[in-house]
Amino acid sequence: MATTRSPRERMVFSAAQLIRRQGVTATGVRDVVAHADAPRGSVQHYFPDGKTQLVGEAVDWAGRYAGRRIDRFLATMRPPTPGKLFAAMVQQWINEYRRDGFAAGCPLAAATIDCADTDEKVRAQISRALNRWRDPITAALKEMDVPPAKAGSVATLMLCTLEGALILARAEQSVQPLQTVARELAPHLDRYATR
Repeated sequence: MATTRSPRERMVFSAAQLIRRQGVTATGVRDVVAHADAPRGSVQHYFPDGKTQLVGEAVDWAGRYAGRRIDRFLATMRPPTPGKLFAAMVQQWINEYRRDGFAAGCPLAAATIDCADTDEKVRAQISRALNRWRDPITAALKEMDVPPAKAGSVATLMLCTLEGALILARAEQSVQPLQTVARELAPHLDRYATR
């Protein structure tokens, strides 16, 4: 974790990291403070609305991070295609699981499971965060000549497939589900491009 981050930034990052490992319910504010190496009392100072505000900002961070990754993936592709983009999204997770094991998943999925039916404010923040991820995918697909009326649906298909593969990969402790979806779906995604 970069030491140039402020205590507030470290707490948001730490909350996202802990949520992706253990979910919102099992992530305590004290755990976040300890993980972030933040001063005691900093939660009340930076997050006056408590854990709900911290979780909301953590999911917002996760959505922005995932959205920025799309541009990074596209920068490495010549030419970019829907299939290559999806394969890059999947490969990021394959690399992480091979390097770090299967302890962590997507913080947006974990937060949704824990909060979607119990906290309307956090659910709305998760929805916005998912759109911060889906919107850059949709825009990229349009640039790849996927018809505008279809690009949003294709982006949703990509995210849903990836999230489902992450669940299977963690349950099976294997990258095989991720490899399977990249191999099977990527060629079909390319068919949406009209060029």
